Amino acid sequence: MPPIHQHSHTPAPGASRGRLAAVLGLTAGVLVAEVVSAVLTGSLALLADAGHMLTDVVGLVMALVAAHLSTRPVTDRSTWGLRRAEILGAALQAALLGTVGVVVGVRAVITLVGGAEVEAHGMLVMGVIGLAANMVGLLLLSGGRNGNLNMRAAFLEVANDALGSVGVIVAAAVVALTGWARADAVASLVIVALIVPRAFSLLRTAVGVLMERTPEALDLAEVRLHLLAVDGVEQVHDLHAWTVASGLPVLTAHVVVSDACLAQGRTGEVLDALQACVAEHFPVHIEHATFQLEPAGHRAHEHAPCA
Repeated sequence: MPPIHQHSHTPAPGASRGRLAAVLGLTAGVLVAEVVSAVLTGSLALLADAGHMLTDVVGLVMALVAAHLSTRPVTDRSTWGLRRAEILGAALQAALLGTVGVVVGVRAVITLVGGAEVEAHGMLVMGVIGLAANMVGLLLLSGGRNGNLNMRAAFLEVANDALGSVGVIVAAAVVALTGWARADAVASLVIVALIVPRAFSLLRTAVGVLMERTPEALDLAEVRLHLLAVDGVEQVHDLHAWTVASGLPVLTAHVVVSDACLAQGRTGEVLDALQACVAEHFPVHIEHATFQLEPAGHRAHEHAPCA
């Protein structure tokens, strides 16, 4: 009897919810303070940084929700649990990032052309407070950032926002020392330059997962060659690979085995070799792979065979 294959899944990212919740509370508090300060000082850079921090708050909320949903058990109606919720959250976050970037960018260009009054001292104080909060958040997240994708994303969110706070501080210093108020708009454009590429990258990745594209680091042509090199394998077709959620790539394939392999009862040995191949030989280690072993004549009975 062929050995039973056990598929190990990536640990659910529920263990770091305490860290995420603490950073979320800290970030939300600074967000409110930045919005109030932006209104009082007239600083577009502060408003841009507040928009950037808003995306951090949303991202942290999504990370918390994903961490919670990832702990939900699988059911017959939800065979992967609710792991894909994090991908939907990432797509929403990307849309928010892009919207904030466009709005702030337009405002910055208008300010550069027309000019505006800025209260540099209040702007500087708020920038320093924001940076201090970012550093505390980075310290809270640094211990668990390698635990799962949510923690790494949250760490990058806060690190990127720290750069935004640095931009606010620099702009405030320039305005205070030189009186050139347009430095505020320039700083806001720099912050936008940090937001928009991240939004595009995040959206592209999320859409790629939702469209069930092959993971970028996986070359299916190379996978097919490796599978064909397994002793007893004659053909590989209907080969598909996609990502269910972060850290959960899956692969399926129909594998035609030789008549001798079937006659000798070596299908279990072939299956073990196929599983080991996709789990060990490629940059994307696929532990959840499903192979349909079949004789050469079976493909004639299949409808619309795929490559």
